[in-house]
Amino acid sequence: MRWLFNLSFRHKIPLWTSFLISFSILVVGAALMAKAYEDMKRAVVISADNLGHTLANTVAPTLLHDDVWRAFEIVRSPIRAESARTPVQVDAVVVFGRDHRVFVSSHPEALPMLSEPASLGPDWLLLASRLANPIGNTSPLVLEPENSSYLYLALPITDKDAHLGHLVLRYAKSVFHPWFIDTIWQGLGLGLLVLTVLIPINWYWGSRMATPLVDLAQRMGMMMERPPEPLPPDLYPYQDELGQLFQAYDRMVLALRDKAALETEVVRSERLAAIGQLTAGIAHEINNPLAGLITAVDTLKLRRDLDPKALRHLDLIDRGLMQIRDTVAALLVQTRVQARPLSQHDLDDVHTLIQPQVAKRRVRLDWSAAMPPELPAPASLVRQILINLLLNAVQAAAEGGTVSLWLGRKEDSETCLSIIVRNDGSQLGEDQLAHLFEPFASSRPGGHGLGLWVTYQIVTQLDGRISARNLDDQVEFVVNLPLGDAPCNTASA
Repeated sequence: MRWLFNLSFRHKIPLWTSFLISFSILVVGAALMAKAYEDMKRAVVISADNLGHTLANTVAPTLLHDDVWRAFEIVRSPIRAESARTPVQVDAVVVFGRDHRVFVSSHPEALPMLSEPASLGPDWLLLASRLANPIGNTSPLVLEPENSSYLYLALPITDKDAHLGHLVLRYAKSVFHPWFIDTIWQGLGLGLLVLTVLIPINWYWGSRMATPLVDLAQRMGMMMERPPEPLPPDLYPYQDELGQLFQAYDRMVLALRDKAALETEVVRSERLAAIGQLTAGIAHEINNPLAGLITAVDTLKLRRDLDPKALRHLDLIDRGLMQIRDTVAALLVQTRVQARPLSQHDLDDVHTLIQPQVAKRRVRLDWSAAMPPELPAPASLVRQILINLLLNAVQAAAEGGTVSLWLGRKEDSETCLSIIVRNDGSQLGEDQLAHLFEPFASSRPGGHGLGLWVTYQIVTQLDGRISARNLDDQVEFVVNLPLGDAPCNTASA
């Protein structure tokens, strides 16, 4: 039986409610049938009482004159007159004298004259004992012996207050059967009609109430695996106790999400703090030899015997060292780095520096840079952003795939520089997008995830914004940077 209570509410509520509805209909039906039986019995008693009084008044003179034959005709007449077998057909009529013996009966073969009640059967003996002790009896006396197929009605026969005997009418209970069967069929029809209407309504409302509970239980069961999802607002739009329970669950979900976001932010802050300390230490060690390298390059450039090709390489090295210095400075301080403006030479340097990786991966590079000779943007930091995004795109693209760069003013804005880098590599998952710009969040084998984190730090230092998204068959990174001191009002998140 325990398995029945272990069923889901989705099944248990409709089943139990259907059982209660069916049981209630059975109880009500049984009560109505019992009442119908009593009503039938009362109708028979009323009819028998009317017939009994008529017969008692008619048969009284025959008792006074001991006219048995006339009495027989009188008690036999109702049976002959009701040969059509009406529902209240009398089965037998018996007249008892003052000595409680049979004076006359409608069936002399079965109920012979002068018979003692004891010889007629237990029903007649019980009836005779009741008639012999009139205390508590009502008139007419209605007797329905247990385990008997008959109903008896007895009336006294009197003449001018003189007691002459009793008239007994016997009815077979089978006369009730037609009425009773009709009542049963009517009750069954009405019960089936009620069940036909109530059971579907019960299943609908049971499922309506149970489905949100089942959904709630499933979501709470998965709470340890991942943050739960709120319930759909139209799942149960009512304000009863269930509705209040679901609203409390949704509030709990929001609180858990805020808590998870706060914990994530705390962990991220701790990680960034650790990375910041590590970066500061490394940058300090880099700056010392870096200053020497910059001084050595400046000294070489002062020599007059250098050929133009060597001088171009020294310029490339010099701009690269400046880029390293500015990048390290951007990671060490929380202020905007003042540097030289971005020029076409910087874009050429970036194009030159990434060519070895492009050739190694056999990737096709679509390069589109629409810009004037100079832009008021820090050249070293923009170079670092471009290099990081392009190298990341080349590594993410399929071998023999395509990487594209578009650089220019965003939507012809004079205050916003836009950089768009795309690759045709694998799409980014939701978890990757959520942690894309965190340190050590790389999903590429051998990657450390610091390139995008450094890029994010630089963009943030420059008051810009960076975002990533999946296109139909490409992955796109978009960077919007302000030009000069004017804000980039059209920057997108």
